Amino acid sequence: MANNYFMIKEMPTLERPREKMINYGSNTLSNAELIAILIGSGNAKKNAIELSSEIINNFGGLIALTDITHEELTSIRGIGDAKACNILAALELNKRVSAYALKKRLKITSPNDVCNIFMDELRYDKKEKFIIVLLNTKSEIISKELISIGNLNSSIVHPREVYKYAIKKSAASVLFIHNHPSGNPDPSKNDKNITRRLTEVGEIIGINVVDHIIIGNNRYFSFKENNLI
Repeated sequence: MANNYFMIKEMPTLERPREKMINYGSNTLSNAELIAILIGSGNAKKNAIELSSEIINNFGGLIALTDITHEELTSIRGIGDAKACNILAALELNKRVSAYALKKRLKITSPNDVCNIFMDELRYDKKEKFIIVLLNTKSEIISKELISIGNLNSSIVHPREVYKYAIKKSAASVLFIHNHPSGNPDPSKNDKNITRRLTEVGEIIGINVVDHIIIGNNRYFSFKENNLI
């Protein structure tokens, strides 16, 4: 059987990822080409672009890479410690840039504002995550804090763990966000019970709960809009 493997240096110069970035800008590169620049080379059977495509496809798309581990990356033939660390470093920088953007005092005035910020981050996540967003007196974001990963229950999403961040950072109000990996944002009975419990505790300690928003696949459910808060 013929071997169709070819090295990136065999490609036309202006089609190579680095040259393409230099001449046309990073926004012209595909996801695989961007990762190819990070890893630099492929393996015995695949060039860097093909190997990068394998990474993306094996883990369910680009969004899924946000939670990838060193062990998962190095399980792929051709990805050693150095290449894995390059990828993880780039992903971590992206997370930090995103966190910095939140600190630029984005203002929350409606559920749509929340979705514009968090929809892309959570809609494809395969794990259920519960996040608390801390707001100042002008409804501007102070920070976001990840409270739990996994199916929500009252023992994991405990008021003590949820409100310690709000108290420490002197938040005037908070809103809760979690995602449904199924894509359907309709709240479960457990979602309603947890929201009621957290809202009651917020009233006691003087921190207003603005809303609880469930993120689905390009859909959301707002407890505030549905008169559940």
